[in-house]
Amino acid sequence: MTIVRKLCLLLMYSLLLLPALCYLPAQAGNVGFQRQIAPDPDGAPLEVAIWYPSQAAAAPLATGAISQTVALDGPIAGSKLPLIVISHGTGGSYLSHYDTALALAQAGFIVVAPSHTGDTYQDQRRSLYILERPRHISRVLDYMLSGWQQSAAIDPGRIGMFGFSAGGFTTLVSIGGQPDMRTIAPFCSEHASHFACQLLARSQAAAQQPPAPGTQGAADPRIKAAVVAAPALGFSFAQGGLDRVSVPVQLWRAEDDTILPAPWYAEPVRAALPHPPEYEVVAHAGHFDFLAPCSALLAARAPEICRSAPGFDRQAFHQRFNGEVLRFFHEQLGGTQ
Repeated sequence: MTIVRKLCLLLMYSLLLLPALCYLPAQAGNVGFQRQIAPDPDGAPLEVAIWYPSQAAAAPLATGAISQTVALDGPIAGSKLPLIVISHGTGGSYLSHYDTALALAQAGFIVVAPSHTGDTYQDQRRSLYILERPRHISRVLDYMLSGWQQSAAIDPGRIGMFGFSAGGFTTLVSIGGQPDMRTIAPFCSEHASHFACQLLARSQAAAQQPPAPGTQGAADPRIKAAVVAAPALGFSFAQGGLDRVSVPVQLWRAEDDTILPAPWYAEPVRAALPHPPEYEVVAHAGHFDFLAPCSALLAARAPEICRSAPGFDRQAFHQRFNGEVLRFFHEQLGGTQ
């Protein structure tokens, strides 16, 4: 191989790497972290976690089985910053995707994640009332834009959303999706082993999804871009349920997802979106591989959400996953200042 050809190949390789490198913070600062309460006039107040760029000294902070290095209640750094809201899956919490939140905050985003009332690892009494969740998201955005003490640092025109599993469904409704909930019962009569159907069967008292005030899943026009991973109830959007979605979407599916198996969840969403999303099927990944990599303590307490297939490196995947999520939000919402 000639010297010229070697130089050309090196240049081509460098150019291929350049887009990814552009979205890595050159000199990442520390991350501030707060726990707050967002009011919900139609329900219980929402516990939220907030990550944001900060120059304050960071230190390890343990919360249950999770530890992160953050500046607890440190002052915010920057102005006119984009905001990302995260919606966790069934039985999760505001810490379910803390590594993605940290990556975004290090790169200059403000990130807020609620624990969805009645659908957390501590309390799942309202897990079936999935149409309450979009209201939670809107109330959290109300709080961040007008009630949070640092709200002046947010650019209200640059808001994105990330959702996983039930949070993916929440995200789709929050950007204009209109699911046909009447499809659930006939679907479950044919697919009784699926997670959502088992959840429904265990709680027949809630099977009718009785509406509460403000629970009909209205879209929030403040959300301008969305990342959706392994969306629950994807089949409920199949018949034109996503026709009103106009924002860009990045869609992810785990190849070996046994909780929400193909082809009934991510695939109908991909087909129903009026504008083709960015789409990736993660080879050899399982459903829970979209959750943050587990500590040894969490793996001991909840092995079912921490176990990956032999040979699948969740830590390495999340480095790439977080980079792609960051790139997408940079491109769709604009860079940080």
